[in-house]
Amino acid sequence: MSPDVEQVLTPDEIGVPLGGSATVVQISSAFCMPCRATRAVVERAVATSDGVTAVDLDVADHLELGERLGVTSTPTVLVLDAVGRVRVRAAGVPTLAQLRAAVAAVSSA
Repeated sequence: MSPDVEQVLTPDEIGVPLGGSATVVQISSAFCMPCRATRAVVERAVATSDGVTAVDLDVADHLELGERLGVTSTPTVLVLDAVGRVRVRAAGVPTLAQLRAAVAAVSSA
């Protein structure tokens, strides 16, 4: 699913430099069991993608960002382009194929 309103995240907001082609941002919570499964999917997808960075943010530590992004459940996964625009947004645990496809689409745009 793609966002309705353009949102841009900066390296300062997410705490890591943006990836050269894409950045995967997972917004989690400490007691979220699906977040653990999502973390594994994100790690595998990023490990096989050049120029892609990943970051896992605990929503409790980033309340303002979570509110600005309209995060209502965890996990929420965002795929940012090289300049930090949110291009893909999904709630729940994505499959590895779904996340790889989203990263590939954003990276090639």
